[in-house]
Amino acid sequence: MSTLLIEASNVLAGGVPQPESNAPGELSDKVNTVLGIVAWAGTAAGVLGVLVTGAMMAISVKRGESSEHMSRLGMVLGGCVLVSTAGPLVGFVFN
Repeated sequence: MSTLLIEASNVLAGGVPQPESNAPGELSDKVNTVLGIVAWAGTAAGVLGVLVTGAMMAISVKRGESSEHMSRLGMVLGGCVLVSTAGPLVGFVFN
């Protein structure tokens, strides 16, 4: 039975084309440009998030209010780590 399955799979899979994995140069350049802009925007958003969280912490201390700024700062820093490691993580998974 297993020999029959092996022969059937060889016959059925024999005509399956194997495409090249290289993208055209023009498309690759455009995609890299867009990804670079998105990565820059993510980094800028992370820096802005840290600055805004720091400003909110300073204002709340001056007013005498207690708030959950450390959890907000942790979420911002977690987002920064995710943005900065997105490229290497995807490269590790798909290469």
